[in-house]
Amino acid sequence: MARAIERIERDIAVLKVAIQAIATELQSAYASYLTTLGQALGKQLILASYHLCTQGYAENFLSLSLNQRQKLQQGIRKLSQKAGEQLLAYIQREEEEEEEENEDAGETQEGESNPESQIPNPKFFDSSNPIELAQWQQELEEATQEILKRVSHNANVLLQKAGILPKKLPEPILAAAAAVSEASAEVIPGPPNLLNLVIEIENEQESEDSSLTQIMAINLRLGEIEFADSTLLSERKQIRNILVQLNKLGREYQKKQRELTVAEAEAAWRASWFED
Repeated sequence: MARAIERIERDIAVLKVAIQAIATELQSAYASYLTTLGQALGKQLILASYHLCTQGYAENFLSLSLNQRQKLQQGIRKLSQKAGEQLLAYIQREEEEEEEENEDAGETQEGESNPESQIPNPKFFDSSNPIELAQWQQELEEATQEILKRVSHNANVLLQKAGILPKKLPEPILAAAAAVSEASAEVIPGPPNLLNLVIEIENEQESEDSSLTQIMAINLRLGEIEFADSTLLSERKQIRNILVQLNKLGREYQKKQRELTVAEAEAAWRASWFED
């Protein structure tokens, strides 16, 4: 029985080495993907803003002075640049923390800033454990979606303050529509990364009259951003291929862990059993 346990432990050790190699490959793939995504996101944000200002709310845009238009465009460019930095922040902060652990205690990073307090900080994980690695990957995907929602919201606020979008945006309706849009895998007709809604608004007077109002707003969708960039699509495919390998090794890892638990339990039973 002792030999069986040793054999299973050796198998697990081999699997851990293979999983750790997958972890390194996955982190590298995500670093490349997020770099490309940051660049593509900026382009798509500018294109969506352009369409909104020139076709969705052309009259409002034309009413702005040259200085106001330039200020709005500069704000949109800054948003796109900041979004790209935030996309890399998750992995970069993790790498910085790992480097600090390897250095002498007491050394600190100077000038380090927290990109967005609501974006989850990276958690240290055992890169040889497939369960923890899968959790890290899921949290990274969630952080990416959170950044897209944040950029969309900030862009809409910027456009609203500039007088392009209506002063009173129905935020709950926009959030609900954006959630449904993101959950759908279907290609939405019309310009990408924009919400185009027709809502019914009740008049403020004491009457039952209401009017239909069309509202357009920025809504960055990961699927649409990837669809518009062949490099991004290729890098996403690479990530999926790595995850297939991870899932295969993860199933084998869990199987071996179960075998080890059973073997140890059997050994413990024999060790404690005695005849009356």
